[in-house]
Amino acid sequence: MDSFSALIRTASHEQHVEAETSTFMSDLLGGRLGVDAYARYTEQLWFVYEALESGARSLTSDPVAGPFVQPELFRLPSLERDLAHLRGPGWRSTLTALPATRTYAARVAECARTWPSGYVAHHYTRYLGDLSGGQIIRGTAEKTWGFDRKGDGVRFYVFEDIANPAAFKRGYRELLDAVPVDDLEKQRIVGECKRAFALNTEVFRALGEEFPLSA
Repeated sequence: MDSFSALIRTASHEQHVEAETSTFMSDLLGGRLGVDAYARYTEQLWFVYEALESGARSLTSDPVAGPFVQPELFRLPSLERDLAHLRGPGWRSTLTALPATRTYAARVAECARTWPSGYVAHHYTRYLGDLSGGQIIRGTAEKTWGFDRKGDGVRFYVFEDIANPAAFKRGYRELLDAVPVDDLEKQRIVGECKRAFALNTEVFRALGEEFPLSA
């Protein structure tokens, strides 16, 4: 019988691929978009992680979500340094969320308030994605726009407090496998993972409309 972490990965694979291969992300990774598109994407991430990490504070003692709240994962301080680099010291005054981003962040916040298992689904799709595929985005940004390796502009993707990402991901999957919920709730978590990827895809779609490549 597959472990729960393997079940999540397999069951949400289609939605994961759809997000990864969106037109916007393909154009960004292909170096076909300017740094402004990257900065706009980084702005959207701020809203999602603000919801994830402000919600985490109330979940530290929760038996389901609590073990996943690990400060070494927190991204908001790094995102804010990146935005100051990308947009200047007044970045907060111009920060705006796309409608799709507001929907995504609102769902994360709702799960944090009312459904710890759902929060775990969003936590998994974001942070394990950052530790894995996010490194491809970092490499592209360094190469395409000349950011210093692991410096301002790409700090979001640099987990300075995680010395061994592969070992950390193994430990994270062990937490998923041990999550103290029944099989029905596990299926609901899988469903929320799919929803999380779909919400992310909608953000990419909106960004693609804002940054279309000229014909």
